[in-house]
Formats: sequence, C-alpha cells, structure tokens
Amino acid sequence: MKRALILLSIVLPVAAAVWYFSRPEPITVPLTPIDTGLVEVIAANSRAGTIRACERSRLSMPQGGRVEALFVDEGDRVEKGQRLLMLHDDEQRARVAQAEANLKAAGLDQTRACEQADFSRRELKRSQSLAERNLVSDEQLDRLANEARIAAIDCRRAAAAIEQAEAQLALYQAQLNKMQLHAPFAGIVAEINGEPGEYTTPSPPGVATPPAVDLINDSCLYVRAPIDEVEAARLQTGQSARITLDAFRGDRFSGMLKRIAPFVSELEKQARTVDVDVHFAPVPDDTRLLVGYSADVEVIIERHENTLRIPTEALLEGGSVLRFNPQTSTLERVAVETGPANWSWTAIRSGLAAGDRILTRLDIDGAVDGAAVVPQ
Repeated sequence: MKRALILLSIVLPVAAAVWYFSRPEPITVPLTPIDTGLVEVIAANSRAGTIRACERSRLSMPQGGRVEALFVDEGDRVEKGQRLLMLHDDEQRARVAQAEANLKAAGLDQTRACEQADFSRRELKRSQSLAERNLVSDEQLDRLANEARIAAIDCRRAAAAIEQAEAQLALYQAQLNKMQLHAPFAGIVAEINGEPGEYTTPSPPGVATPPAVDLINDSCLYVRAPIDEVEAARLQTGQSARITLDAFRGDRFSGMLKRIAPFVSELEKQARTVDVDVHFAPVPDDTRLLVGYSADVEVIIERHENTLRIPTEALLEGGSVLRFNPQTSTLERVAVETGPANWSWTAIRSGLAAGDRILTRLDIDGAVDGAAVVPQ
C-alpha cells in the first residue's frame, strides 16, 4: 500500500507535466460582441439591373427627305417643343402659300356673294311693298323672289368654299410640319443620325432603323431589375429601396419601388423572375448618372429596430454559433433561435444575450466547439 502511494505520487506529477507541455496552444481568434441594432428584410435583384429614363424617344421623321438643317448637337439640352431638325421643304411651303391665297380669294368671293344676297333681299322687300299697291306685277315679284333665294344660296356656298380652303390650308400646313422635328419633352440629345444634305427615310413598321434624334429626359431616372419570383410575392409599390452602382462603388442612393411587372419572365436556363422599377428618390444632383449604367437594388420589405442581432456569417449549419466562455477560455457551441435576417445581419430571439462574444470567422483552423482560444 505504501509502495502504491509512493508510485502514485510520482506518476501524477509526471502525467500532469506531460499534459501541460503537450497541450495544444490556444488559438487566437477575433470575437464579436453581440448588441442590438437594425435588421432589415430585403429583396434583391437576381441579375444586374439597368438605369433607364422615365422618358426616352428615338425620334424619326414621319416622311423622307433631304436634311436641310440641324438645330442641335449631341449633348445639347433642349426644351419641350424646340425645333431639332428640318428637311428641305420648298415644295410644301409653296403649297401652303397657294392654299393661303386660295383662302383669301374665297373670302373675297364670300363677301361679294353675301353682299349680292343682301341687295336681292332688300330689292324683294321693296317690290313686295309696291305689289301691295298693284305697282309691280306678280311675274316680276316671282322673279325677284327667285333671285333673292339664289343669292342667299350663293352666299352659303361661298362660306362652304372658305371652309374647304381652310381645310386645304390645314392639310398643307400639316405636311409642312412633318418636315420639321420638334422635341416632345425637355431633355438631352443623346444621338443624332444624319447631316445636312443627307437623305433620311422614315422607319417602316417592323423594321428597326437608327433614329434621327435620340432624346432622353434625364431628370427622372429609374432602375429596372429582375427579382426572383419567390421574393417578388412580398413586394408592394411604395416600399423604400436602396440603389448601388458599379460605377460608384461605396455609394448608396435612395429609391422607391414604383412598378412590379404583371407577369413572370421565363428565360431558358435561368430562374424565373419579375421585373421591378425602382425610381431614384430623388435623382442625385452631385452624381452624374448615365442611362445604361448597371445597377443593383435592395427593396426593404421589413425594418426591425433595436433588435438583438449577430452577423449572418457567424451562423453554423443547424442554427447555432460558437460563443466564447470567459471562465474556461474556450469556444462552446450554442443553439439559437433566429428571426428576420438578411445576408448581413440575423435577429436572435433566444440563446444569446447582449454582451456575449461569438466567433464570426468560421474559416480559422481548429476553432471548433471546445477549442481553447485567446481573444484577439
């Protein structure tokens, strides 16, 4: 018995020394303290979206002709109704001048015919007074009455001739107007196809031809982007959104969901999506946005303020995290109940408390449940 006690007293210190010097070194790990904050539920585009203008017209001439003059250059800002382009229009102007002359002549004819009708009416009235005293024969009275009726008809016919001349003038004026191109809205000239002296033709139905002038209203811009059909079911117009652009990395722009497509796009070998339009609210003054920029959108579906949260990247499979135990200086796996989440933050309903420290980098070798660690 005494010998066993002596042997035990020798073996135990040796074993302790062996364990102490052979134990694994603690791993230095970064730990993140848990706190409360904002957690948003968002829906994001599945493929890159594109900036578009609320108004964009690829303007073409309604009829062909030789370009007489260009009144704008690419990049110019124009007002609504401003003249952009004019075709050679000598023939149309001559027709308008002819129609104006015809209208003037028809006006003179009406004046003469109506004055003659007025004279015939007065002459008939005088003859009727004389006929009451038997000073005018019935035959003469009938002749004057017939002349008065014919003169009145001539007056009305002259008025109709004026309407006909006015319609002819309006027709020629409309044809003349087709020789000029005006801006349907205020905007910036993006592209011009054609130079003075060149011949331009209208775009036939079903055949895409370059526009004479490409006009963009850049005061109202939006992003059209596809969102997965699963997330689209939670979208409603009027929801707030954020817009990011590859051209301005790090910048975020405020937006609002204005339109949800009434159908699902089905493209071969791609997920089914729904196109949405997110408008800039407002269009930033200090950033020059160009139509055609690629863009991403995040539509905010829900907002949860002052919610206990953890970085989403800290979650392990099965809904657990590695929490630091300050008493043992080890990591311990803790099951948690999660709430609303996005790819940045996940709300915690139970399993953790504010102030707990958890491991967020899960790619560190040896950082597993029970591992001895040293906070970085």
